[in-house]
Amino acid sequence: MERENPIPKRLKEARQRAKITQKELGIRIGMEESSASGRMNHYEKGRHTPDVSVLQRMAKELNVPLSYFFCESDSLAELNRIMGKMSEEERNSLIKQLSDKEPNM
Repeated sequence: MERENPIPKRLKEARQRAKITQKELGIRIGMEESSASGRMNHYEKGRHTPDVSVLQRMAKELNVPLSYFFCESDSLAELNRIMGKMSEEERNSLIKQLSDKEPNM
């Protein structure tokens, strides 16, 4: 069974969290003003998928890690977003804490 592309949903959530319009985001990442809203709408509706370089610019503008767009579940996406704001030291500490609790397999 093929999974649904998570990018449209993640993009819309991140943009709404940033409280900016589709057009504003498009312009901020370098799209022409006349086509920014339409192109962003196509990305959010899943009609077109942005390439990685466009996703990188969106991630930077929306203050989320690039990997956020690819998370299959909401909980993983939220963890990814939160961890993206942490320092490397904080992430390493969290990894150690979680690894210590990980069941042996």
